[in-house]
Amino acid sequence: MGKNRSHLHLGRRTALGLVGAGLAAPFIRPSLAQQAWPEQTSIPDILKGSGEIRIAGYGGTMQEAQMKGYYESFEKLSGIKVRPFPGANAPKVKAMVETGNVEWDLAQLSRGSIMNLQKTGDYFEKIDYSIVDDGVGKEYRFEYGLEMLLWAQVLAYRTDAFKGAVPTGWADFWDTKKFPGDRAMFGTGGGGWPEMEIALMAAGVPADKLYPLDVDKALASYGKIKKDVVKWWETGAVPIQLLTDREVTMTTVWNGRMAALQAAGVPAAISWNQGLLKRDAWGIPKGAKNKVNAMKFVAYSTMAIPQARVALGIPYGSVNTKSDEYIPAARQEVLPSAPAIKKQLVNYNYDWWIDNREAVIPKFNKWLLS
Repeated sequence: MGKNRSHLHLGRRTALGLVGAGLAAPFIRPSLAQQAWPEQTSIPDILKGSGEIRIAGYGGTMQEAQMKGYYESFEKLSGIKVRPFPGANAPKVKAMVETGNVEWDLAQLSRGSIMNLQKTGDYFEKIDYSIVDDGVGKEYRFEYGLEMLLWAQVLAYRTDAFKGAVPTGWADFWDTKKFPGDRAMFGTGGGGWPEMEIALMAAGVPADKLYPLDVDKALASYGKIKKDVVKWWETGAVPIQLLTDREVTMTTVWNGRMAALQAAGVPAAISWNQGLLKRDAWGIPKGAKNKVNAMKFVAYSTMAIPQARVALGIPYGSVNTKSDEYIPAARQEVLPSAPAIKKQLVNYNYDWWIDNREAVIPKFNKWLLS
């Protein structure tokens, strides 16, 4: 994904007004914070060891959720010290591997970031699936990484904007007569990939017929709403601030950001229908000094209880089907992995984007400037 920052939704702190204050607080609902979290009391001997592991994530609230969710318990149960670092991204992994100065043992990226980099060289270690919990679905496993967290790119709207009318899909996002007001959408300025799937669904393409994407049709669809898009955002804080400040009535957003917005009392909601189901992944940089420990942590963090604990700390979903029995029903209502929500979402095809990004993104950028 090159410089793609599409995972920076995961709780990075920002200096933007309200977002920098109340909305940057951990996304732990008070009611859930007060409940006893499930405890992992033992682990297989094969996951125990000594020494340390250096994990690169995104800092902020995501790191806080991970500390409570599985860093601290892994340390206690395995005997391996966890050293967290903020600022994970693929270009840094590339530079470390190429210079031989690999400062991280594990990095939180995406399948797209990992596979895009792997296409150009040998930058990641293969995952040892013999020690990974069997509750982790096959769809989350790939040779050079393991997806470890589900999130969704969804429609968010101000509930006080449309006289009680509720948008239920991307056709409504495009309908500025029934749902008036300015919009915001994700752009490519931060190295990300445009929301072409969304433009196509707005034009009536069924979710199961999206790929391969019809780029020209997507751009034609985008053209119908371009004048109403006042901001092409790059980082997850921006659409939240726009909703808070009433600068837009609707925007695309990363679902995890919305919990803090709603907790702050902003009248806003998510429409899950036709959202894009995306995933973050663990990747072990080639030549990692603590590769064995990294693999043990990958296996531990995707076990049912550690996955459930993180989902209780920040509203992102689990990749382990056995986690559901440890997550209260009230929490399931905000998780993209919850069966009732997941069935409304569209599986994002990272492989298509890896194969086509070099042709598609310049075409989108040219259209945007025209």
